[in-house]
Order: sequence, then structure tokens, then C-alpha cells
Amino acid sequence: MAGAGAALLFGGGAGLTVGVVLAAGTYRALARARSAADRRAEREEELLTRQLPLSAELLAACLGSASSPSAAVVAVGRSVGAPMGPRLVAIGAELSLGAPPELCWSRLGEQHPSLAPLARCMVRTSLGGAPAAGPLIGLAHARRAAAGRAAHARVRRAGVLATAPLGLCFLPAFVLIGVVPVVIGLTTRFAQLV
Repeated sequence: MAGAGAALLFGGGAGLTVGVVLAAGTYRALARARSAADRRAEREEELLTRQLPLSAELLAACLGSASSPSAAVVAVGRSVGAPMGPRLVAIGAELSLGAPPELCWSRLGEQHPSLAPLARCMVRTSLGGAPAAGPLIGLAHARRAAAGRAAHARVRRAGVLATAPLGLCFLPAFVLIGVVPVVIGLTTRFAQLV
């Protein structure tokens, strides 16, 4: 609607161009608008992703010290902060009451996609009976490496975004100082020859 209004206001080819740009900008702005609950859920998933490597390492250490799975999960849940801590404490309570580990961990992975790798790791070890320390340490290393790569990509993107405005400022100066005098000089020479 905004694009059509701008096209009618300016008219012609310029109006059409301004209308298309305005319509695309409005569409992008409206697509980005999210509710407070969506933003809160996204922030929570981001925090869970950040807490995953430390939680996995602590869980590996507790399980490696021959403590019961429920006690280990509760101990780790109490040592890490929210939002990871309360979730682990709840799983530890369910495990201590005799709930099947596969059900508890699978439900955690379904509720929080960022914790799905931890849930899969714990389901595999509870079904197979293998020690969980090795896979948990591997998961922690993999998550830290992925976080490092993501941070590096954000830094590279910030560098590109920072140079774009500088380019927009220096391009007109280059044209006015470098190109325009050459063009004027060439046109005056060609005018003298004719």
C-alpha cells in the first residue's frame, strides 16, 4: 500500500522506482516484527545454546565420578544458572522418581531444539549403557567450535557492514575529484579541436 501511494505521488519512472523500494522496505520491516513472547523464546534458546558446552562438561565430570545419573543431573542443574539449571533439576527429579531416561531427555530435546544434541547423547548412553563422559566432552568441544565459527562470521560481517557507509561517502568524492576533472578536461580539448 505504501509503495503504491509513493508511485502515485511521484509519478512516472521515478515514482515506480520509489514505490518498489518503499514496498520492499515495508515488507522487510513487517516481517521482522515479532511478539514479545517470540523474542523471549529466541533469547532463551540463545542462552541455552551458550550454556550447553559447560553443562555437558560438568555432566560428564559428575557421571565420570560414579554418581547416579539423577544425582549428577541435579548437581549440574544447581551449579549452572537459568535457563539451563531449572530444566536439568527437573529432569534429575524425574529420573530420581523412576521416569525412563529416554522419555525425559527426548522431551527436553523436543521442547528446546538447541538442547537436542545433549538429549540425543543422553538417550544413546542410557539405551546402550556406554559411559556418557566421552560423548558429552565431544559435544562440548563441538559446540564451542561452532560458537567460535559463528562469532568469527559475525565479526567478518560487521567489518563489511562498517565499510559500506564509508564507500557511500567516498564514492561521490572520488567521482567529483577524480573523474569529473578528467571528463571536463577531455570535453574542453575536444571542443577546441572541433
